[in-house]
Amino acid sequence: MSPLRRGIVIAVVQAALVLAVGGSFLYQRATLPRAWVLTAGFDPQLPIRGRYVDLRLVIDVRGSPDELAAAIKAQHGWVTARAGPDGLQGELLPDAARPGTGLNVTYETARQRWFLSQPIAFFLSEHEPDPTRLEEGEELWAEVTVPPHGAPRPIRLDRRRAPPAPSAEDGLTPVEPAGEPGEQRPEQ
Repeated sequence: MSPLRRGIVIAVVQAALVLAVGGSFLYQRATLPRAWVLTAGFDPQLPIRGRYVDLRLVIDVRGSPDELAAAIKAQHGWVTARAGPDGLQGELLPDAARPGTGLNVTYETARQRWFLSQPIAFFLSEHEPDPTRLEEGEELWAEVTVPPHGAPRPIRLDRRRAPPAPSAEDGLTPVEPAGEPGEQRPEQ
């Protein structure tokens, strides 16, 4: 086989591999469940990987009261993730099934929330402003697809107004935002 033919064969094989991976992601985006998830983002801007933001996804962890108490005390745990009606939800895994089968989560005591331990990358175009630079009272939300195995994959970002902080005087409890991106919630 001539060098030109070998080069063409290699180029066709590489193009087929790229198309197969891209087609797989498009199929998964169309068929897998989606959820809007509150995030905490930061912009590392490593020049070797291009321009992107790392997002820490907030996850609603569920389990028995004893399992939750132990996980909160340890400030970490392993969960299986799924898209729920109120965002990303995780079910605590038993001790025997933890590493290798689920996602590692970390409990942040200051905010009293669970986050996925491994941040996910959201790539930005060259001239797009940094979405992690929020104004006062804004939150960053990400729409993600939730595969059966592995970390959620981000689709798009949205800025939303944060709900007012509850106070002991008015007896309010925290409420998670709902609705589609860009939808304005009434101020309280």
